Amino acid sequence: MSATNSYRVGLIGLGLDLSLSSVLHETEAEALGLDYTYEVFDGDRDPAYNDVGALLASVRDSGYRGVNITHPFKQTATEFVTEMSDDARVLGAVNAVVFDGPRSIGHNTDWYGFARSIELNLRGVPRRTVVQFGAGGAGVAVAHALLRSGVERLVLVDVDDGRAHEVARSLGSAHGTAAIVAGSKDESERWMAEADGVVNATPVGMPTHPGSAVPLDLLRPGLWVHDIVYMPLETRLMAAARGMGCLTVGGGYMLVFQAAEGFRLFTGITPDSERMLAHLERIIADGGQVTAARV
Repeated sequence: MSATNSYRVGLIGLGLDLSLSSVLHETEAEALGLDYTYEVFDGDRDPAYNDVGALLASVRDSGYRGVNITHPFKQTATEFVTEMSDDARVLGAVNAVVFDGPRSIGHNTDWYGFARSIELNLRGVPRRTVVQFGAGGAGVAVAHALLRSGVERLVLVDVDDGRAHEVARSLGSAHGTAAIVAGSKDESERWMAEADGVVNATPVGMPTHPGSAVPLDLLRPGLWVHDIVYMPLETRLMAAARGMGCLTVGGGYMLVFQAAEGFRLFTGITPDSERMLAHLERIIADGGQVTAARV
């Protein structure tokens, strides 16, 4: 293989034992005939990986083409890149860093991944009022995508009321709209009663963060529910919502679409998203992930 077909990339985050990113990237690269290595830097396994600035410098100097950034480092990573894309700058969060010589360019593909999932799974579904739980790094991207999709009123609920208010203010300003508001957890019952849909944009539901950020007793038939957690694909929220007859969309779609865009940024080659979705389905069928219904 020529050097131009060789790519070394990776993923930085915490609690990555069930991450599907490496297999999705490497399987698609194999289908495209690329020499492509995707390594995982889990801060839970090696505390040295928690120093995001040092790790980014190290992998850049080692010849990596780029890295993905996941929870909880997406906002921290903005401090250690030399440039940011327009979307990353608006969102204040980076989930993909591309290296170009001494330059490190921060991108955000999360919002794109969620927007593609809305387009595929929620087309024609009412989105007048949507309640979103979580206003962290991924939450900002999800809110950005929801606003772009035409949501008339987006209510942000976060464990940190101040953060929810700041995200509502900054995205409202960026979009030139008053359609996004902050709502406290104490008001969840009222907002959920008015909602067409609800989104979990927190890490709650992952094995390292068991449970549900969305109060399960507030679910009702007629709601649509989109979870961004994909480790595992069947979270407690998804299981409860599905059992109530709600339309449910799992985090696998956002995962695949943001991964496909990251792949394109790292290689300059547009991958086959449908093939990547099919591969994800095979992983699920083969029992590649455990369910959270037992948690």
